[in-house]
Amino acid sequence: MRTKIRHGVVAAAAASILLVAACSAGAGSGGGSSNAAKQALTVGLFAEPANLDFTATAGAAIPQALLYNVYETLVQVDENGKIVPGLATSWQVSDDRKTYTFKLVDNAKFTNGESFTAEDAKFSIERVKSAWTVSLKSAMDVVDKVEATSPTELKVTLKRPSNDWLYRMTTRIGAMFDPKWVGNLANDPVGTGPYDVSKWTRGDSLTLTRNESYWGKQPHFETVTLKYFKDATAMNNALLSGSIDVIGTVQTPESLKQFENNSKYKVVEGTTTGEVVLSFNNASGPMAIKAVRQAVRYAIDHKALLETCWGGRGQLIGSMVPPTDPWYEDLTGQYPYNPAKARQLLQQSGQANQTLRLRLPTLPYAVSCGTVVKSQLEQAGFKVKLDQLEFPAAWLSTVFTNADYDMSIIAHVEPRDMGAVFGDPKYYTRYGKPAFRALLAKADQGTPEQQVEYMKQAARMLSEDAAADWLFLLPNLVVADSDITGLPKNAVSESFDVTHLGRS
Repeated sequence: MRTKIRHGVVAAAAASILLVAACSAGAGSGGGSSNAAKQALTVGLFAEPANLDFTATAGAAIPQALLYNVYETLVQVDENGKIVPGLATSWQVSDDRKTYTFKLVDNAKFTNGESFTAEDAKFSIERVKSAWTVSLKSAMDVVDKVEATSPTELKVTLKRPSNDWLYRMTTRIGAMFDPKWVGNLANDPVGTGPYDVSKWTRGDSLTLTRNESYWGKQPHFETVTLKYFKDATAMNNALLSGSIDVIGTVQTPESLKQFENNSKYKVVEGTTTGEVVLSFNNASGPMAIKAVRQAVRYAIDHKALLETCWGGRGQLIGSMVPPTDPWYEDLTGQYPYNPAKARQLLQQSGQANQTLRLRLPTLPYAVSCGTVVKSQLEQAGFKVKLDQLEFPAAWLSTVFTNADYDMSIIAHVEPRDMGAVFGDPKYYTRYGKPAFRALLAKADQGTPEQQVEYMKQAARMLSEDAAADWLFLLPNLVVADSDITGLPKNAVSESFDVTHLGRS
């Protein structure tokens, strides 16, 4: 039995951390951390994983910690969104765009000592379809056949051409597993990556230890501890006192002032794929009526909201597409702030006397922005009841699983997630209209140029139909000790990739 993980509290796989604010990597110790004497790094993050199995548990926290660090993929995405080699050194696509042939590295091993081969890749891809339970698994439905044609060559044949499939292989569904070690993924992950999970103290931290037999370039730090905080002020104070080296997820932008003019620290600001969504229940209650949803969108002054609840940092987007995607369009003008129009639509809907339930997770950005949303809606004639639900358990059960809400606020941080969030009528947004799904299918199967045009049409449809309101795009805000190197400006993948970080 493998005994490498020494849990402070053994994981009990319950509800998942869902879609939390995007983060970027960080490291270092210019502020005097005790980590300076050894090659160790401590990163402060806000929401910890409920368990370590992203094949059965939805949400961003698990791949944030494990993807690229512990689990590797055949292909990866860099901070500019470009697909680059991972465990595959190269790949070719057939003329009919249905067959991908990957050349694999020949010297990779799992951290349990087993060699990685094309048979493991075949197993991992097929297992997404047969054993995964999270909704993201549907991206692998397009796969028809997987063949290990040699220990270092893998051939994947799709049912039809897909513009999206290779990109999805850079995400968690492309993670490579050892077939002999998938029985206890929630507690004991085994990958081919440059780090191994060595200690998990539930409610406190997750420690990654460098894999000394890693097949590729060794990372700088021997250990990386992901330290989880429930209070933003406590995390800021931890950096100031030197007990952590990096704030990986800045929760209160106004707190940056204490670091920006201090030579001990550096602040990195870029973009993410994290859309802060005012989610609507499209299937039941007042929000099932289009006029009510439209009224809500007209009632929100997005510029004022961004200034008030997020210090003006971030970007207004008006859709479920960040500017780093090829099909981005600025749709912020589609529903300009117009409280008079909002009142008119609300009266016409016949729902003016209904109370909207705004049910928020106890995450700083959601609570901060939620109070602004409530105030602005009430100024436009809405009746709003605001509830705070403990995150993750209560929010996941009430909103995500049971859709017992009218509106909520959550940051969806997975890349290219428009289809995942709105394409399934059983997902918590309860949208999934056939016409929308048809556009997604056309985008996936068409030429690259058609993909861009159909995805634009899908985004416009969501916006016009007021399937949600997009408050803003989260910025990538990282604060680190000044001697840290390798901090990426943009966070456009699921991974909190610590493998490129160093100390000058």
